[in-house]
Amino acid sequence: MGFDLGTVKGFFKLSPYMVDLGVEPVAVSDGSVTTQLLLAQRHTQHTGHVHAGVMAAMADHTMGAAAQTLAPAGFWVLTAELKTSLLRPGQGERLVCEATVLKPGRMLSFVEAEVHAEAGGQRTLVMKASATMALVPQRS
Repeated sequence: MGFDLGTVKGFFKLSPYMVDLGVEPVAVSDGSVTTQLLLAQRHTQHTGHVHAGVMAAMADHTMGAAAQTLAPAGFWVLTAELKTSLLRPGQGERLVCEATVLKPGRMLSFVEAEVHAEAGGQRTLVMKASATMALVPQRS
């Protein structure tokens, strides 16, 4: 589809919530997007770990962006179904989310993501996610 990193960064800037969280795309290819989030205290819950909602939102938007790279012109990708599995508490300096389209379709696409926490050069898988993305016509 010809999406480059600049295009995907622009897509993320259109989402005020992603801007507020600080999620930024760092790599893109057809059917795949990688994002990062530099962690701050505002991303944590009462235990000091990253709030599950932060990780879920990051995974959701990253998976949507991955599906968008394969969407036909004139269509937006919207989440139809989202599943997350928290594997361990998120903590560290940053989160990295890697999303890949497993099955693109004309009306629905299936996408998976992994969220890793990074601290001191160590990378730990903290969440797995999957989503069914619906393709809907853009309104003019």
